[in-house]
Amino acid sequence: MSEIILSILIGMIMFSIIIILSLIFSSIKIIREYERVVVFRLGRYVGIKGPGLFWIIPKIDKIHKVDLRTVTYDARMIKVITKDNIRCDVDSFVYYRVIDPKKAILEVEDYTYATQNLAKTVLRDILGHAELDDLLTKTREFTLQIQEEIDEKTDPWGIKVSEVAISDVILPTEMQRVIAKQAEAERERRARIIIAEGEYLAAEKMYQAAEIYAKSPITLKLRELKTLTDIAREKNLVVVTSTTDISELGKIIALTRKKEK
Repeated sequence: MSEIILSILIGMIMFSIIIILSLIFSSIKIIREYERVVVFRLGRYVGIKGPGLFWIIPKIDKIHKVDLRTVTYDARMIKVITKDNIRCDVDSFVYYRVIDPKKAILEVEDYTYATQNLAKTVLRDILGHAELDDLLTKTREFTLQIQEEIDEKTDPWGIKVSEVAISDVILPTEMQRVIAKQAEAERERRARIIIAEGEYLAAEKMYQAAEIYAKSPITLKLRELKTLTDIAREKNLVVVTSTTDISELGKIIALTRKKEK
């Protein structure tokens, strides 16, 4: 009889040891460097634990783990109607992280879901008040505005939005054709302006040269002979000029020398 009682006592002791060990192991928690744990005891907030090793009271303490690393939210195909009634799809990235684990757990039910939905709403709202040309050319200004507004609204949740980047603006096929025609017309306009400016400069230089030639007939005659020489060399021709021209050229040279003396 005593042996039976002893066996029962040993079994109870072993069972108690197992229970105690399981409670001890379940109370030990290890948190990584980039994580924090918000602890509730009987439903009341008692503090933040981590990183490293810490203890909790099993069945009494409840924990919520929070990752402090930057999260990249890939907001793809956000449908936007611009101020000038152009429908487009915007692909963007939102970078955010938790800076206050207490607020992230106590102030909002699901901070990840709330932040991402707020980012989509703000993006639609701001880009919807912009015209398409501004959206395509002033992307950096809009991303800064979107970032500041999201960051301001998520601050009570303990969330910090570090950056917003618009990666692509996808337009309907018809609008792509219109923009391509517009770009082609703009290139043609610039080309015509450049040609006109070149012609204007050339005409101005020719006018200046004409004034010089008018003051110095010998210079004009020498230029004429130089032009004839270039034509003959290029076309492999023999250019014959009249003796009258040569005699006139001689008179001009003699008159010029006489004036110089």
